[in-house]
Amino acid sequence: MTGLSGVRHQVEIWGDSIGRSGHVIRYGYFGQPVIAFPTELGRAWEWETKGMLGALGPLIEAGRIKLYCVDAFDTEGWSDRSLPLEEQARREAAYQEWIIGPVTSWIGADSPGVTNAIVTGASLGAYRALTIALRRPDLYPTVIGLSGNYDPTQWGTWGEAGATAYSINPTWTVPDLGGDHLDWIRRHLGGVLVVGQGDWETYPTQALPSTRHMGGLLADKGLRIGVDEWGTDVSHDWWWWDRQAAFHLDLVTRG
Repeated sequence: MTGLSGVRHQVEIWGDSIGRSGHVIRYGYFGQPVIAFPTELGRAWEWETKGMLGALGPLIEAGRIKLYCVDAFDTEGWSDRSLPLEEQARREAAYQEWIIGPVTSWIGADSPGVTNAIVTGASLGAYRALTIALRRPDLYPTVIGLSGNYDPTQWGTWGEAGATAYSINPTWTVPDLGGDHLDWIRRHLGGVLVVGQGDWETYPTQALPSTRHMGGLLADKGLRIGVDEWGTDVSHDWWWWDRQAAFHLDLVTRG
């Protein structure tokens, strides 16, 4: 984190929905807020320890982005295979309420007057970025998903799906969008789903076919979220996610 130690600020934020506090780490003093979700089992400091700040450092130091990395609690949700699908979904919905509620309120106070937060993440983080952006495009009008699988039922879940599992599975909810609600999402939301064609993007993650499928569903509804496929040498790995994040964050934050 060379050169960024002075712009790092870590807090703990309580969430009634999750019954606990979680960490949020901010990097930068100025710029467009970017909320970054970790990969499965990752925590708020993951982007720092995995080297993402090396690629994003120039954007942070130039005051173009203000990065907020958030905790996740996957051992109590999607990674707990003893739980049936609907219970996993309830816990994910509670986690997302923590983000939408107290975390976003704190970011809004930390970046007064800003209502154009970008949400991003890799792998499981990409799923979360897209899902939360579709739920609240008024708060998060730009999504950048990196190597995501957007259908939780492909993650080794079991049990019947109920209303909550339906509500947080974009491969189910997007085809049913219509009317005024769809128009509202169209007005607010744009972005890109990025994926490689190399190692681990098809097996075992299914990120490549899932991204293509999700992109088609979004296009069918006229939503401004495109698909950017990188080459056959591009694997499901941090080595590529840092380049993809830096490339697309540079594009969307240009004056």
